[in-house]
Amino acid sequence: MEIPRQTWKQITDKANEAKKMGVTESLIITNNAALIVSTKKNKVITVMDRDEASAQIFTNINGTIILD
Repeated sequence: MEIPRQTWKQITDKANEAKKMGVTESLIITNNAALIVSTKKNKVITVMDRDEASAQIFTNINGTIILD
């Protein structure tokens, strides 16, 4: 799975915005992928495609970002 450069920019921008709001672990959902991002450490922890993500339960997150 490849995430386009523009989508990475959106992910980065929204993760930084969430960090300012006090979110430390975020679920970010794009059209093709779901990512768990540590805004505290500025790192992507997990990436999976949307099909794989649909069967998962996400824990230990305190924010969700949905990108169009």
